[in-house]
Amino acid sequence: MRSKTMTLQAIRYSAGCLEILDQLRLPFESVCEPINTVEEGWQAIKRMKVRGAPAIAIVASLSVAVEISQNRFETTSDLVKFVTSKFEYLKTSRPTAVNLSEAADRFSALVRELATSHPGNVEVVKSKLIAEIEAMLDKDVADNKAIGMHGADCIVKGLGVSEKARVLTHCNTGSLATAGYGTALGVVRALHEKGLLDHAFCTETRPYNQGARLTAYELVYEKIPSTLIADSMASALMREKKVSAVVVGADRVVANGDTANKIGTYQLAVAAKYHGIPFYVAAPFSSIDMSKASGSEIVIEERPSVELTAIQGVKVAAPGIECWNPAFDVTPAELITGGIITERGVLGPDELVKQSVL
Repeated sequence: MRSKTMTLQAIRYSAGCLEILDQLRLPFESVCEPINTVEEGWQAIKRMKVRGAPAIAIVASLSVAVEISQNRFETTSDLVKFVTSKFEYLKTSRPTAVNLSEAADRFSALVRELATSHPGNVEVVKSKLIAEIEAMLDKDVADNKAIGMHGADCIVKGLGVSEKARVLTHCNTGSLATAGYGTALGVVRALHEKGLLDHAFCTETRPYNQGARLTAYELVYEKIPSTLIADSMASALMREKKVSAVVVGADRVVANGDTANKIGTYQLAVAAKYHGIPFYVAAPFSSIDMSKASGSEIVIEERPSVELTAIQGVKVAAPGIECWNPAFDVTPAELITGGIITERGVLGPDELVKQSVL
């Protein structure tokens, strides 16, 4: 379905039917694309038609739900084999974001448990698994609204009397990257809803321009006072425009607080530290990976050179130049000076291990 009408609904789902908003077409047209199989889900994630760590996990999981709802299985063993193999395949689509691997491992374990609890009853196992996958949608929105509330409250505490926040964010972490509301952009939304936001600034986020195409799209849609800047303007902005806080999302936060996020995040953290501006990471606990001790263990995805040398098919670089195009970088925990904003509250990097066992 093609439309010029603006929408922030990145994922549309009803029982057995999944559609995504093709984010490669934004901001100029809204095109919804059906996802009928796991293979179509894998391709949509790999090609970045859907992106954002929470949304990737949700779309991947719902693609499994859709495909198993359309197929018959003779035994629970057949169903278990199908589900676990599909989730293993989906994990190969984009390796850096932990939400997808966490969901894949969780639902693979669940289908095995259900098969053991309901031996021989394929339909019961199938329906219970689908119900758990579908529950991701409401939980993600609830978590994001909690993140927004906690983050807004924390930022406001650092403001002067009658002062409003001026927030810089990076990449896209809003409704388009989640089931709704957003993580870092959810904090901006919450500040705006409380009447405590003076201005939001978003980076263009080269090379894929998620800030210029997607975050700017959301800010315009919500009528939030905002300004787009080039990535190279961030330090000057911090010095000249009285930025109150920098708030970014996360694709993976590890046990010591080191955080993998969209390329360019690290340099924002360095600049924020120099200018004495609190730097926050906004992420649900599903983005926290306690299996890795530090950021040096995170696998960083590298994207094709063409994403750097061309913009929407228009070549912008000299032919023949070599390219290095990592999709993410790792921000050391000591640069996350404001804290990690989660659905449970704002935590210091050193508090993650304790909170993860609650």
